[in-house]
Amino acid sequence: MNVLHSTSHSRHVLKLISLFRSSPKFRHLKRNVTSSIENSGGNVFSNSTASISIKAARDGVDTAVVEDEGPKLRKFLVFEGHRAPFGATVRDGGVNFAIFSANAVSATLCLISLSDLHENIVTELIFLDPLTNKTGDVWHVHLKGDFKDMLYGFKFDGSFSPEEGHYYDPSQIVLDPYAKAVISKEDFGVLGPDDNCWPQMACMIPTSDDKFDWEGDSVLKYPQRDLIIYEMHVRGFTQHESSRAEFPGTYLGVVEKLDHLKELGINCIELMPCHEFNELEYYSYNSVLGDYKVNFWGYSTVNYFSPMTRYSSAGTRNCGRDAINEFKLLVREAHKRGIEVLMDVVFNHTAEGNEKGLTLSFKGVDNSVYYMLAPKGEFYNYSGCGNTFNCNHPVVRQFILDCLRYWVTEMHVDGFRFDLASIMTRSSSLWDAANVFGSPVKGDLLTTGTPLSSPPLIEMMSNDPILRHVKLIAEAWDAGGLYQVGTYPHWHIWSEWNGKYRDIVRQFIKGTDGFSGTFAECLCGSPDLYQEGGRKPWNSINFVCAHDGFTLADLVTYNEKHNLANGEDNNDGENHNNSWNCGQEGELASISVKKLRKRQMRNFFLCLMVSQGVPMIYMGDEYGHTKGGNNNTYCHDNYVTFHTQPLIRSSFESHR
Repeated sequence: MNVLHSTSHSRHVLKLISLFRSSPKFRHLKRNVTSSIENSGGNVFSNSTASISIKAARDGVDTAVVEDEGPKLRKFLVFEGHRAPFGATVRDGGVNFAIFSANAVSATLCLISLSDLHENIVTELIFLDPLTNKTGDVWHVHLKGDFKDMLYGFKFDGSFSPEEGHYYDPSQIVLDPYAKAVISKEDFGVLGPDDNCWPQMACMIPTSDDKFDWEGDSVLKYPQRDLIIYEMHVRGFTQHESSRAEFPGTYLGVVEKLDHLKELGINCIELMPCHEFNELEYYSYNSVLGDYKVNFWGYSTVNYFSPMTRYSSAGTRNCGRDAINEFKLLVREAHKRGIEVLMDVVFNHTAEGNEKGLTLSFKGVDNSVYYMLAPKGEFYNYSGCGNTFNCNHPVVRQFILDCLRYWVTEMHVDGFRFDLASIMTRSSSLWDAANVFGSPVKGDLLTTGTPLSSPPLIEMMSNDPILRHVKLIAEAWDAGGLYQVGTYPHWHIWSEWNGKYRDIVRQFIKGTDGFSGTFAECLCGSPDLYQEGGRKPWNSINFVCAHDGFTLADLVTYNEKHNLANGEDNNDGENHNNSWNCGQEGELASISVKKLRKRQMRNFFLCLMVSQGVPMIYMGDEYGHTKGGNNNTYCHDNYVTFHTQPLIRSSFESHR
C-alpha cells in the first residue's frame, strides 16, 4: 500500500486569500408602490411594495416592469422558459428557472434582493401560467434583466392535506432543491433577526461571470487500495486557537493545514457534511457547560447542491458565489498535494422532520414525492431523524444522481461516503414495479421500505458513466434495523464502512477471549464478508474510531460513556463501546496505566495500518485527542470537538 502519492504543486496560496477579504457594500432601496397580489400569514416574509405590470405578449415575450422609488428601474423580459435543466441556469442571455412539482396547482417565482432578504420582504413576484409555464410536472420560466444581488425562491399552492401527504402553503417561500447556493445567516452559530433560529433562506441566481480557475485540476483517480483516509470536520479542524489559522473554522482554514496532513501520509480526506444545513437546529441552552447546543456535525441537510456557506471565510458575500469558489479552492489545493477529497453525504433524511417539522424546500415543493410516506400520510422514520428520503422514487433518484454528478464535474470531488446508506436500498413509498421498472411484475408484493436486492438508485449510480469512476462508500446500515455490512448491493463498485472490523479489533486488543480467529480475518481484509461476493480487501474501509463514538484516546481511558455535557442525563449515545480503561476510569490515572494506554493506542494504529483494506483515521486520533469520554458530541461547538494543534505548522506559513 502506498503511503504517499507525491504531486508537484505550486505553493503560492497567499495570493488567493485576497479574493476572500473585501466585503461589498449593499444599498437598501425602499419601495413605495403596491403589489398586485396579497400575501397572507405564514412566513414573516411579506410581498414587496413593488408592482409588476405585464404588457401584452409579443413574439412570445411578456415585459415585467418593476418601478422603484429609487433612481433605478428594474425591467425583466419574461419568456415561457424551458423544462430542463432543473434549477436556475444561465442561458440565452438570461436565466431559466425550472422546478418539478406534480401536485401543485400554481407556482410563483419570488425574486428577493439581498437587502430585502434581511428585511423579510419579497422584492418581486413572477406568476407562472400553468398553460404556458408548465410542461408535464415541470414549472418553468425564462427571465432577462438585472439580477445583481438578487436571490430567488418559490411559492406553491395546492392542497394542504397531511393525511394525503400534501403540505402546500402559498404563504411559504421554499428553496429550489437544485439551488447551487443558499443564503440566510452570515456567521456560524449566530442567531438571525429577532433571535430567529430559522431566518428566511433564499437561493443564489447564477450569472455568466461565475468563473473559477481550476489551473488544470481534475479528480485524482487513485486506486482505492492505495488510500489512507482521514475523516475530518471542516470547522472543528481549525477553529481552536491552537491552530493559529488565519481563517479558522473554514475551507481556507483546512487549506492552511493540508501540508500537515500530507506529512502524516494522508492522501484522502473525508469531509463530514458540507452541504447547507442549519447549525441552530438544536439551539438550546446547555446548563451543564453554560453554553448553547447546536447541530455541529451537520447531518441534517437543507440543500444538497449548496456548500455550507458558513464554513466559508467569505460567508454570504457575492450571494454565495465566493463560498462555492472557496470550496473549489480547497479541493484544488488538496489535489495539488496529492490528497483526494471525499464528501460525507446524507441522502437518508433532511432537516424538515416529520408532520410537525418545518417546511423549507422538499416538503413544500412536493412532499409526497420526496419523502417515504405511509398510506395516511405519516412519515416513515428509518433514519431516526423524523423523515426518510424517498430515494428509489424515479424523480428522487434522478435528483440524487444529478446532485452527485454536479459535485464531481463542477466541484471536482473524488467520491462520497453515504450516511445510513441502507435507506437507499429500500423501496419507495407508493411502490409498484411499473413505477420503477416500467412494467408490472407478477407476484410483486413489495411494501414501502422493503429492502431491495437490486435497488434502482444503487444500480443507476453503479452504472453511471461519471459516478462509477469515483469512490462510492456505504455506511451499510440504518436506524430501522437494516444491517448490510458485507451484503450491500455493490455491482463490484461499492465499498463499505466495515463496522464489524471496528468491533472485532476493539474486542481482541482489549483482551476479550474468543476473537483471535475473527481478528485474523480482519487482518486479511475480511474475506468472510467480501470474498464470496467477488469483492476485494480494498472494498473494506477499516476503522477503529469515527466521529460518532469514542476517540482513540477515550477508547483506552473509559469503560463507560460520559455524556452529561450533552444535557440528556447521559441517556444518549452508544452503551456498548467495547472499550477498556486499562484499569482506572478517566484521565486522572497512575503512570503505569497511562503507559499502558499509550501502548494500546499504538497497538490499534499498528493493526489498522497492517490490515488488508483501506485504513481510515479519525481527526485528532493521531495525537490522542480526548472528548472526556463523550461518545456523541453532535451538539458541541467548543473545545470538546475542536482539533487542538500545538505542533502543526500552517501551510500558509510555509509559503511566507
